[in-house]
Amino acid sequence: MSNPRETKRVAAVQMEARVADIPFNLAHAEKLIDEAGEKGARIIAIPEFFTTRIVYDERLFACSLPPENPAVDLLKAKAARYNAHIGGSYLEMRDGDVYNTYILVEPDGTVHRHDKDLPTMVENAFYVGGCDDGLIDTSIGAVGAAVCWEMIRTQTPRRLRGKVDLLMTGSHWWSGPGWRITRPMENDLNAGNMRMMHKTPGFLASLIGAPLLHAGHTGLLEGQFLTVPGTRLTVPTRTELTGETQIIDREGTIIAHRKAEEGAGVIVGDIEIGRSEPRMDIPDRFWTPPKLGYAGLLWHHQNAAGKYAYKWAKRHGRLRTYDFGKNAPA
Repeated sequence: MSNPRETKRVAAVQMEARVADIPFNLAHAEKLIDEAGEKGARIIAIPEFFTTRIVYDERLFACSLPPENPAVDLLKAKAARYNAHIGGSYLEMRDGDVYNTYILVEPDGTVHRHDKDLPTMVENAFYVGGCDDGLIDTSIGAVGAAVCWEMIRTQTPRRLRGKVDLLMTGSHWWSGPGWRITRPMENDLNAGNMRMMHKTPGFLASLIGAPLLHAGHTGLLEGQFLTVPGTRLTVPTRTELTGETQIIDREGTIIAHRKAEEGAGVIVGDIEIGRSEPRMDIPDRFWTPPKLGYAGLLWHHQNAAGKYAYKWAKRHGRLRTYDFGKNAPA
């Protein structure tokens, strides 16, 4: 079983980042981490993709980072300063491929990694999936890492159920693509999408049996939308990021919550670290929600379109790590 239960002050960060502007996003994350640390948080969750938002924008082919990089350095420095565990994900290039890598940094500088198992929709254009179990042994106990739509796939609770004392999660969860022609359908889609986003952290915690921190993004997101798999044809998209940053205790109660409309910021609370008996059975299906509807159709279409774009970028040498010197403002 887990270590003796201990109550800790924790924080989850909600960001309003920019596409392909890594220096801005690191400065934005640093400010919010400092706010959390100054409020006494000793475990801090920052979002998935804290170095850049994700939409189809070919600048992102050159926005991954090597394993040793300024984003890791930032989290290591803040973890040491606040005696905190800090986790979030970014695009990391290793051995010629890019991964959506969740890092959890301990106060002594130890860095743990989890690669998201399956890219979600357009994300397929910018990274490939990993194969680790997301189970991390730390000085505060066993931590389970899960990123965005890993949170709604049953394979995640199957690998973590009953094994972790804390869940560290983050997302970059968007609404519909924002086209005028599909607006009547999207009104219902977006309402259901927000309900699912709101329920997902607590439902995952109940399936696994552990308290949970969830960090999200908020704000308008504009870019391109891939249209025909096997090509790079696009149309504009204008979507919203859904926020829903939450802190959930061992009983499944939301003890702190920040909605998308509240913008960037930090939530803080005190929770007891330690596993508990899972309160719900894992559904016998691929997704934890009973159905995805329109989002499920987009999943299949955008997966295929994104995978082609990634192969094209790799074949043409477009996958590169971010050049901080070249991309620095004049």
